[in-house]
Amino acid sequence: MKKVLLTLGVALLTAVGAQAQIGYGVKAGVNFPKLNYSGGNSSYSTSTSTNFYLSGYASIPAASNFAIQPGVSLQGKGGKVELLNTTSTTNLMSIEIPVNAVYYIPTGASGSVFIGAGPYVGFNVSGKTKTGDVKTDIKFGSDADKMKVVDYGANFQLGYKMANGLLINGGYGLGLGNLSNVSDLKVKNNVFSVGIGFEI
Repeated sequence: MKKVLLTLGVALLTAVGAQAQIGYGVKAGVNFPKLNYSGGNSSYSTSTSTNFYLSGYASIPAASNFAIQPGVSLQGKGGKVELLNTTSTTNLMSIEIPVNAVYYIPTGASGSVFIGAGPYVGFNVSGKTKTGDVKTDIKFGSDADKMKVVDYGANFQLGYKMANGLLINGGYGLGLGNLSNVSDLKVKNNVFSVGIGFEI
């Protein structure tokens, strides 16, 4: 009996997988990130800097015009501050693992508008601060003078998928994790992005 149930289970999973027609996609583009600082009764946001992103993902159909899209993404983040006629720029590089729920709205034979959202967890792998001509490496860890390695938050996206698979998209990453190890200080990422991609 157990063998019969196991055989039926494997057959069912195989059939579902065959019908799911999992797709794959890549996206790349420009990030406009900033850092938000808050502590005590005050808060401050840097100006946006310019960075990049590169993402790969799988698109798993879950219902009509609806898909779950887990992926891996290289994200450039940071921010920019003007200090006494001197620009200080922070650049962070993070590897993110997002899982987005995406809904497609058909617009005829030409393609579909899509909207999506979902959580992500990120791991900061490198960072630099440049003030004038002076560059300083950002250290990661749990000490007060270091930045936390792990970040997390939510992604939101809006775009258009053409019938040939070409994507045009915009997105927003809302950082919810505190990157600071300093008591009573919170530092969070916010990222607006635009880009193109291709999905098969």
